[in-house]
Formats: sequence, structure tokens, C-alpha cells
Amino acid sequence: MSAQSPKQAVFEQISGVARALGSPSRLELLEQLGQGEATVEALAGRTGLSVANASQHLQHLRRAGLVAARRVGKHIIYALSDDAVIGLVDTLSRLAERHVAEIERIRRDWFDARDAMEPVTREDLMARMRDGVVTLLDVRPPEEAAAGRLPGAINVPLAELEERLSEFDPNLEIIAYCRGPWCVLAFEAVAKLRKRGLTARRLDGGLPQWRAAGLPVV
Repeated sequence: MSAQSPKQAVFEQISGVARALGSPSRLELLEQLGQGEATVEALAGRTGLSVANASQHLQHLRRAGLVAARRVGKHIIYALSDDAVIGLVDTLSRLAERHVAEIERIRRDWFDARDAMEPVTREDLMARMRDGVVTLLDVRPPEEAAAGRLPGAINVPLAELEERLSEFDPNLEIIAYCRGPWCVLAFEAVAKLRKRGLTARRLDGGLPQWRAAGLPVV
């Protein structure tokens, strides 16, 4: 039997990366790590996994080279190994959206039902921010916003939005963002703001996509 060719050897390793992505829990963990580094315990709490289960999934992602880990005291802190991981997941998501009918149904019945308008692009947002004509709203939980947010963004978690509406200038358009293209928080925020008579739109993508584009994060 002939030895494995270099091409086959490379494809075998690439297939290991693909297998590591083959879990909705792992994709959600990558989405969370796109917000910033976090401990296993924090990631477990955010995703509804047990600490043991989250740790097991993270080990799979680490072996595939998708995440990195470091120890601080008694805690293991995980982070994305590279911003290219965000691009990989985004490409997979766009491909699935184009060719998987169930995703199209979910997008139409859930996401479009709350906001069918085209989101604001990163370039458009930067131009509007320079002109001072928008309020940039981060609707993620405070611990995620503390790990990194867009310059000039104010953090108002979705659960606090209704009681803090008086903080917004009604003359400025509000641009909301959250964790990424499938994060429901920005959709819910835009729906709530419009219901209250405010002008609101979503940012295309979220913090991970902003960072992966090489744009500044504070």
C-alpha cells in the first residue's frame, strides 16, 4: 500500500478543523469568544452548558487550533486563536444560509419579522459617527461590553432598554449591535426602539466582525 500523499495528509488535518466545527454548542462558544477572552466558567454560564461540557467542547476547538488557552491562577482563560476564525464561521454561515432551506425559513419567520430592513454597513456607520448623527448602542450584557466594544458605543443591555429610553436623543438615529449576524439582541432592541417611536437600525454583523475587519475596539 502506498504511503499517504502530502495532499491527503493536509486534507486529513483540514477535516479535523471541519469536524471541530460540527456542533452548535461549539459554534456558540466561538461566537462568545468573538466578544473577548473568557474563563470556562463564564462561557458555560453564557451558553447554558455545564462547566464540564463546555470544557470538553473547548478542548476539541483547541486541538483543532481554533482557540487558545492560558492559565491564570486556578482558572483557564480561552480566546480565539486568530481573528480568521470569525471569518471562517461567517463564511460557513453565509454558505448555509444560501443553501439550507430551514435557515431561510428561520430568517424569514423570526429575524425578518422583527426587522426586514438592510443593516447599516461598517463603512456607513463610521461616516455617520464622524458626522455625529447617530447614537451607537451596544445591547450585550455588561461583562461582554467591558471586554471590548465599538468606540463611542454606550452599553444598555436589552433587559434595561425600556427603562432607559429617556437617555436617547430623539433627533439622532440609533444604531444597535450585539454579538454577530445571528444574535437576537440587536433585532429585539431595534423592534423595541421603533415601537417607542425612535429611529433605529442594526449594524451589519457585530463586535467580532468589526474587530476582524481591523477596526478599533476599546
